[in-house]
Amino acid sequence: MSVRSVPPRAGPAGASARRKYERLRDKDEQRFRAGWVPLGALAVELSPDRPGPRPSVQGAIAREHLGAHLDALASGDVAVLHDCLIPGTNANIAHLAVTRQGVWVIDAKQYNSGRPRLTMQGGIRHPVAERVFIGRRDCTRFVDGVRWQVDNVQAAVPGVRVTGALCFIDADWPLIGGSFMARGVHILWPKKLARSVARESRGNVDVSTVSWQLARRFPPALPLTPPGGVVSLRRPAQ
Repeated sequence: MSVRSVPPRAGPAGASARRKYERLRDKDEQRFRAGWVPLGALAVELSPDRPGPRPSVQGAIAREHLGAHLDALASGDVAVLHDCLIPGTNANIAHLAVTRQGVWVIDAKQYNSGRPRLTMQGGIRHPVAERVFIGRRDCTRFVDGVRWQVDNVQAAVPGVRVTGALCFIDADWPLIGGSFMARGVHILWPKKLARSVARESRGNVDVSTVSWQLARRFPPALPLTPPGGVVSLRRPAQ
């Protein structure tokens, strides 16, 4: 492997969601301790496991699960970045996959309460709009979130095709078919996504160059500290 092809360092999948969960869990534990002063520490030890902030831990699990599928594809034809901060915001991109044909912007959500489905809402008085549901839960905002991330990534790599994908982990996907498009975003499950990414092994995109461009534009949401304590996203000399 040449120095030029060394991929940029990627943050661990789900790191921000995991950190948020741990922070909220610690605050909950502190409140619990305060309520049992002066026996707070003993009360925490003797109490049954308390439910943590469910959305945060679900987000971490979903991103870690999908990250493992994507990491297995990493090669000279596929580069993967996780937990990338969008500068000037508190938002992050869960996963970026760079292939020979373009860039995938990917988010993951864990839902086990129903089957993902596309509906059309609107009519005579209102424009017809696509909406995504899992069971009775309207998840369209997640689709719009991916579209916004796609716009940010496209601005960073003009001329490169950028595709959005939203994976629902543990949803009630059918045995045959089931994936669909909504508002220009692929709605699917991890293995289906991995196959789609893996098929893009032939094309004209310089995976190394594009992945470094993205790594500089969207650094890890949680800083990576290499040996020596210096964080650097500079590309190695050719």
